[in-house]
Amino acid sequence: MYRIIAAILGLIALAGCAGNEKPTEEPSFYVSMASADARLDANAAASMISQYRQNNGLGAVTIDPELMAAAETQSRAMANKNKLDHDVAAPFGKRVKTSGFDASKAVENIGAGYHTLAEAFSGWRDSPPHRDNMLATGVSKMGIAAVYAPKSKYKVFWTLILAQPDH
Repeated sequence: MYRIIAAILGLIALAGCAGNEKPTEEPSFYVSMASADARLDANAAASMISQYRQNNGLGAVTIDPELMAAAETQSRAMANKNKLDHDVAAPFGKRVKTSGFDASKAVENIGAGYHTLAEAFSGWRDSPPHRDNMLATGVSKMGIAAVYAPKSKYKVFWTLILAQPDH
């Protein structure tokens, strides 16, 4: 009898605790970038892309500040001109050279209309040329940016740059 009462009291105590739990925070790769105050979680992006690469037998990538700035410049230029185009700011090769990152190899994915990192990643993964870039051999650094463009039908412009330092 005492065991039954103890079990019931234990269940009541547990039920009371359930109401005090904090709601779980949404994973950053599901957060919409379609707002002025949205901030892309570059570490989550690097982790997601690295895991994808590792699942395909390739090395991880780490965030590089110069490539982050170059990606931001490209996404901002596309947002300002409301145009999805690799050359909107300048041709890719020239942009990499002027970024300050001395690359022996560099590839770029752009996108528009994806509101979350998960959507952008899935879109790139499902497009053969973009998938090939994410699975490029011999790259170890990355930069990524998402820029909100409220007046554009796309709302968000994305740039991912993967590269290898030349040294």
